[in-house]
Amino acid sequence: MQWEELKARLLEAGSARLSGEPADDFIAKSTAGPGAGGKGAVFFAMGNHRVKLVINPASPVEIAHRGGGVADLYFEDRQIPGRLLQPGLHCPDQAFITVTEGCIFSCRYCTVPRLPGKRKIVEEIMDLVESVRHHISAISLTSGVQGSIEEEEAYVCEVIGHLKFFGLPIGVSIYPTDQAPDKLHALGVAEVKFNIEAATPELFAEMCPGLDYDRLWRVLDRSMELFGKGRVFSNVIIGLGETDAEMEACINRLTSQGVIPVLRPLNPVAGCAGRPRPSAQRLRHLFALHRQALVRGGLDTAGALTMCTACAGCDLVPGRDE
Repeated sequence: MQWEELKARLLEAGSARLSGEPADDFIAKSTAGPGAGGKGAVFFAMGNHRVKLVINPASPVEIAHRGGGVADLYFEDRQIPGRLLQPGLHCPDQAFITVTEGCIFSCRYCTVPRLPGKRKIVEEIMDLVESVRHHISAISLTSGVQGSIEEEEAYVCEVIGHLKFFGLPIGVSIYPTDQAPDKLHALGVAEVKFNIEAATPELFAEMCPGLDYDRLWRVLDRSMELFGKGRVFSNVIIGLGETDAEMEACINRLTSQGVIPVLRPLNPVAGCAGRPRPSAQRLRHLFALHRQALVRGGLDTAGALTMCTACAGCDLVPGRDE
């Protein structure tokens, strides 16, 4: 079985149960997005490829840890040797930090508004990065919204000013104001990710009440002017009710503007609990469309320095999962 097919099937399953030796050092915790508040996840690697799987004792996938990160994955009567990757913060090779863990908005696919959230102070964030600085190559920031979009953006910019001390590329993914690209570019941020989330404006309005779909497109356009091709990204969730044709149109719109789409399989939690995870067959079909669109747009995921595309654990990423 080729890696692309295996990863698509594992992403359809979405989880794994752990057995064998203790693996505490290899468990990543999330404080943002659909995975926030859960039991954690592990990154299973085979060669240069990796996949992130949420820990679930009832999963049909088993990862047997042999010790020291050496592991075997058992899936569909196959035993696949590999290893567990030790996360920096949240994911391997990066300090991926959630600045504010709570949020005033209630996107239906996200558990964060249901959790008690706090804002990390600058000293705490600096200490977190310092604790992993010798085995990371990038810093990535995301954040909920504690009070207002404007205030959150200002605080994240303050944090970035301090994090420049480490001399590492910084990626930022927040819900933006129209001024966000200019502010982040002026601070020397390397990459930005502003998330369209849904393939159509109608689905966005249903899934993200109170947020502005058109603003996100404006911000992506401005980001391209400042950061350039290959440095601007946008999540689009697969499985919110869109058709393949609608997803293809969204992918093509992003890539034609120079933005690299991040196609994120739905994690059915919060207001999306009970929905099915996207099938492996659909993930592979959209992967092919995604790859073609990137080629047409002259875009290459291999150059990503930060955030989700550099990690490639949660998604099928053309150029990294082939």
